[in-house]
Amino acid sequence: MAMSAGTDDGEPMMEMNTTPLIDVMLVLLIMFIITIPIQTHAVKVDLPQPNDSPNQPLIDPISNKLIVTPQGQLTWNDAPIDEVTLAQYLEQTLTIDPAPELHFQPDPMARYEKVDEVLAIIKRSQITNLGFVGNEQYRAAF
Repeated sequence: MAMSAGTDDGEPMMEMNTTPLIDVMLVLLIMFIITIPIQTHAVKVDLPQPNDSPNQPLIDPISNKLIVTPQGQLTWNDAPIDEVTLAQYLEQTLTIDPAPELHFQPDPMARYEKVDEVLAIIKRSQITNLGFVGNEQYRAAF
């Protein structure tokens, strides 16, 4: 800023020294920037949690195949399961609209007791779309 004495006859002009003012302003600006908390922008995302059994077969919305092997093992869509898991899968199929078909295929050499237990589990779960697959295997027996 320049200040004039009012005459142009070569008298010295008085000027204001702004360097200390700029220094103070810069220090205040730096202190202000340092004291402001860093704003972090975060988006909450619900990530899927890992399953205990990664090879767990999915329920097919069209049809699912349940097989009883000669050793008494149950397989759901070619993946081995137990009776508790079978009941859970059957409950989940009831929530799907329209309900998927359940194709039940007991092996001819499977014990009748095991097949009967599986049929009882199916009946308790109130599955309505049940079909027996592989009945042609029993033709030679009768």
